[in-house]
Amino acid sequence: MPTAQTRPMARQIATFAVVGVVNTGLYYGLYLLLLTRLPYLLAHVLAFLLSMVGSFFLNARFTYRTRPTWRKFLLFPLTNAANFAITTAGVYVIVDVLRAGSRFAPLLASAAAIPVTFVVSRWIMLPHAGRAPGPETARASAEADVLR
Repeated sequence: MPTAQTRPMARQIATFAVVGVVNTGLYYGLYLLLLTRLPYLLAHVLAFLLSMVGSFFLNARFTYRTRPTWRKFLLFPLTNAANFAITTAGVYVIVDVLRAGSRFAPLLASAAAIPVTFVVSRWIMLPHAGRAPGPETARASAEADVLR
């Protein structure tokens, strides 16, 4: 049975995409709700932060099938740092420079950040993925297979 470390990359990417769609829906719903009371940039920031927590747990459970830990949780915002910068700049450009309106701006701005977010999230959630197993890892894996 494949582990989170050896699970095919294509399946991780597909699951990441599905989780991303769900999380984008969560973000957008929160954004629209907050937009009724707050300026668009503040609504964007708050919705982004709240949906990031949801993204962490969904990706831990479904994409990488790994146990959430405080260490991963505290590092997880790194996965969204580039996403945040790209989407925030994109929202600003779409709304204030292009004058295209604030309603759909976050959806348009988020597309460019997806590949970077996947690479960084995989590095945080599966810190040993892609590395050749050392003697201790191989021995522990063999012992775990015996116990199954």
